[in-house]
Amino acid sequence: MEEVAQSTQTIFVLAGQSNMSGRGGVIKDSHNNQKLWDRVVPLECQPHPNILRLSAKLKWEPASEQIHADIDTKKACGVGPGMSFANAVRERITGVVGLVPCAVGGTAIKEWARGEELYENMVKRAKESVKDGGEIKGLLWFQGESDTSTQIEADAYQGNMEKLIENVREDLGLPSLPIIQVAIASGLDDNYMEKVREAQLNINLPNVVCVDAKGLDLKEDRLHLTTESQVKLGNMLADAYLKHFAASQ
Repeated sequence: MEEVAQSTQTIFVLAGQSNMSGRGGVIKDSHNNQKLWDRVVPLECQPHPNILRLSAKLKWEPASEQIHADIDTKKACGVGPGMSFANAVRERITGVVGLVPCAVGGTAIKEWARGEELYENMVKRAKESVKDGGEIKGLLWFQGESDTSTQIEADAYQGNMEKLIENVREDLGLPSLPIIQVAIASGLDDNYMEKVREAQLNINLPNVVCVDAKGLDLKEDRLHLTTESQVKLGNMLADAYLKHFAASQ
């Protein structure tokens, strides 16, 4: 793997909660009452020699679904937006696409504050990803469902997200790091969900864009995106990156 982790590598950090790590195709096994992935990999999410992932052990390896399996370990992972994003981007750029999965299901934004384990692990993994070359070209962020249970959490969301962006750019030494966030499509309370969505859509910082997941199909739990929706979201994220950032980089 040494030959691929070089200056031709375009690296993206994937962070947030379960809809980023992926629950597409996760079903309940009636035999043991556990959830497991149905192992259906859409064409858009197929492995490719030019797509790698940074493992939990900080080693580059070929990327394939489930790319968050060794990161988001407490729940069954399935299809997320990462592989369809990477396949769409690799068709338009030269070299290798490197994914740095960091998302963990059920996490609120306060758990991603500087000094907290999730944030520090994300920064550590991001720094490790460029140790042998390559450049971090963006942070893909899909989180907020866990901040829709109270008015206080929803009201604080925009300030917390803006602080996270400021901190991660400072800690990675990338003051113009592109951030592509996803406006949530589900939540624990509809009223507070709209408040969080409003915060996400209204963030007005340089090199921060938002794609809207509202309208994408949800699973029966009304919280998680279906496999098909995750494929669509990955393409939406790729379109946003290519439109807003790829030419300027």
